[in-house]
Amino acid sequence: MAKAGVMYETDSSMEAKAGELKKELQRLVKSIADDDDFRLDAVREAMRVLSALRDLKKAKRSISFNLDNLTVPDEFRCPISKELMRDPVVLASGETYDKPFIQKWLNEGNRTCPQTQQVLSHTILTPNLLVREMISKWCKDHGIEQPPCVWKCNEEVFTDADRNRLNSLLEKMSSSLSVQKEAAKELRQLTKRMPSFRGLFVESTNAIPQLLSPLSAGRTNLDPDLQEDLITTVLNLAIHDSNKQIMGENPLVIPLLNDSLKSGSIETRSNAAAALFTLSALDSNKIIIGESGSLKHLVDLLDEGNPLAMKDAASAIFNLCIMIENKGRAVHAGAVPVILKKIMDRVLVDELLAILAMLSSHQKAVEEMTELGAVPCLLSIMRENNCERNKENSVSIIYTICFYDRSKLKEVREDEDKNGTISTIARTGTSRAKRKANGVLERLNKVTSITHTA
Repeated sequence: MAKAGVMYETDSSMEAKAGELKKELQRLVKSIADDDDFRLDAVREAMRVLSALRDLKKAKRSISFNLDNLTVPDEFRCPISKELMRDPVVLASGETYDKPFIQKWLNEGNRTCPQTQQVLSHTILTPNLLVREMISKWCKDHGIEQPPCVWKCNEEVFTDADRNRLNSLLEKMSSSLSVQKEAAKELRQLTKRMPSFRGLFVESTNAIPQLLSPLSAGRTNLDPDLQEDLITTVLNLAIHDSNKQIMGENPLVIPLLNDSLKSGSIETRSNAAAALFTLSALDSNKIIIGESGSLKHLVDLLDEGNPLAMKDAASAIFNLCIMIENKGRAVHAGAVPVILKKIMDRVLVDELLAILAMLSSHQKAVEEMTELGAVPCLLSIMRENNCERNKENSVSIIYTICFYDRSKLKEVREDEDKNGTISTIARTGTSRAKRKANGVLERLNKVTSITHTA
């Protein structure tokens, strides 16, 4: 029989997940400590990560039972999973199942009893307290810690049928084009509709290479529909936290996503950008993606201006540039002129201003902004835009530009005399915006004082 213990995460996978959570917590704490005007969202996110670490520690303590050498009575096994039930419930048909497995069955749209095929009059699940008590007594008699009722990941329940289905579809990736396309479409639908199906890819080191074999084997002459379905499946898989690290470190995934950023349908290219954004949630993946040359392809996709793809490309660029090494890569990939032109055209202003503010810590980026007329554009945004975050980013960039290039203070002074833009921000902006605006005004006053003295 299958080991009941496999339903829990393995020690190694839990350690890996704990490591990811700790890194994420360190990043959040650093961002909160470094930013005088940090967002409450960052605090809430840090609390969420702390809660997840606590839950992981509790779950790890509970992994102490082992049924390898015991025969579990049939009445204690779930008819679907064939494993010891944690949370036995009664279906309308009168049959007892482990709650996560029967809930998954119902969530997939089934309205019959898996055992009797009887059409269900309702889908209410009633706790089977008698069976639960019997399982508890059996565990106690055999010196086993009873499995907890509450599952850490309610949707991540795998059956042999799920595994067989996945293996069958992956085997078709080495078949004819028509068979590959049919299997790829089904994988795309399954990984979108069934979160649990995404988790199956963690179990096999060969699953992702099998999935991507049609792309890696024929990069020069790809069927666009097959490419779109496979890249979308990659995006669906990347959403699953346990997949992020193995996908980022797989030598096929990032290069094939880069290839797909350059060719294929616009949906393929957009989904490739979205996959890179999702994978870049891990700092280790930010490094891998940055070193792979992805930023150049993302900037090119942003430059093309397709509405479907721009937002995904911008999101990926922003996430990658959180890491300082990637800021330089983005600048050298031509991000500044592309982003500034879009902002001047009032396209994706919120997202692109956030990227530009992030890049303004790079000297070459500031030089390019100065040459391309960023100051008048940013001043106009502060006057016209109602978004406080946009005003804050705009004045922060102007503050940095004026620090690097004093000649730009003349443009700011002329606008200040005419519109009082910076003064308005100094009175009404966010605390960070006020601080930056007052810094600009101090520099203006200092230059004016020096001029009058001379």
